[in-house]
Amino acid sequence: MQKKLQHIAVCGNIGSGKTTLTGKLAKHYGWHALFESVDENPYLRDFYEDMTRWAFHVQIYFLNSRFKQVNEIRDNSRATIQDRTIYEDAYIFASNLYKSGHMHERDYRSYHDIFDSMIKFVPPPDLLIYLKADIPKLVSQIQKRGRDYEYAIRLDYLKHLNEHYERWISGYTLGKLLVIDVNNLDFVENIEDFSFIVNKIDLELNNLFTQ
Repeated sequence: MQKKLQHIAVCGNIGSGKTTLTGKLAKHYGWHALFESVDENPYLRDFYEDMTRWAFHVQIYFLNSRFKQVNEIRDNSRATIQDRTIYEDAYIFASNLYKSGHMHERDYRSYHDIFDSMIKFVPPPDLLIYLKADIPKLVSQIQKRGRDYEYAIRLDYLKHLNEHYERWISGYTLGKLLVIDVNNLDFVENIEDFSFIVNKIDLELNNLFTQ
């Protein structure tokens, strides 16, 4: 019996183009799209103004939101593309906040206890697409989208997140992984750049179902 495509996920740092690419790929392939609940997170604005005070709150909100999405994907008969994964919540963002001193050890342990309980019920995506972007690209994209509360993001915060991403991606073994360097790509304005990405995805999907 041929495997049925169910879950594609796009991951990457803040400003890497995840949300935009998720929307474009959903439209191109006819996939159902699930986006990160950034604007709905009631703690996010406060978090960027005072990371230490609101780190635990913002991460718990995102973790719960992502777990709900995983259940929705599992119950949906259509192929679904997800904007950011539950793994990033724990291994990238919460870990970075803890190592940077913004999340207290007690809160971090509680957070990970919840994550460890959830992750037992989370199947990995059929294909994980990682958008690799350097700091200048991230900053340019963040400024372009004009969310005022993101202006407070520090360069060292983005740098540390990138370091966590590189470490996590280098050891990712849960399933198919496609790394796309987007530093010199503009898949919004340049159709050739978008076609380049689609061709790479087509190849991975073809390999996924011919093994």
